[in-house]
Amino acid sequence: MNEQDARQAVHTAIGQVAPDVDLDGLDEASRLRQDLELDSLDFLRLVETIDESTGVDIPERDYAEVSTVKGLIGYLVARG
Repeated sequence: MNEQDARQAVHTAIGQVAPDVDLDGLDEASRLRQDLELDSLDFLRLVETIDESTGVDIPERDYAEVSTVKGLIGYLVARG
């Protein structure tokens, strides 16, 4: 998966899980839980949505790597 496709997948998933987030002004350094205010359940739904749309499974041991928007995009590029 290239970076553009990964970015689109992440933005789409965030839009589905957290429709209040302004995707146009989304800073890729934003932390998913703290800055975007995703609670634990929202974060799990985001991970599941990413898995369903891209086929990339994110195991719990890798959650620290995907704690930011940029980290999640990079994870998808590396494993997609």
